[in-house]
Amino acid sequence: MAQGYYKLKGGASCRFTLLAANHEVILTSQSYDSKAGAEGGIESVRKNGPDAKNYEKKTSSAKQPYFVLKAGNGQIIGTSEMYTSEAGRDNGIASVQANSASTTVKEE
Repeated sequence: MAQGYYKLKGGASCRFTLLAANHEVILTSQSYDSKAGAEGGIESVRKNGPDAKNYEKKTSSAKQPYFVLKAGNGQIIGTSEMYTSEAGRDNGIASVQANSASTTVKEE
């Protein structure tokens, strides 16, 4: 079965995305000052991603559902895209849960 992967973008500010096996972005990180910081963020997604209690379901000011993944200390690790329905958002959470354990990191 195909599995998702992380894409790590370096440069002045590093960030990562978690992509599903179909190459769709399912989670985007904050900006980090270093590659090591972004790699630590990926490790935090691996640790916290599988557990449903670490997701906060939200609605944007434009009434679009989305979610954030939080670490045990309450810090936001990553944010989803905006969805057109709550069911889409919930499927996005399930996809992050299923793909967060990936050990594949592709650097850009």
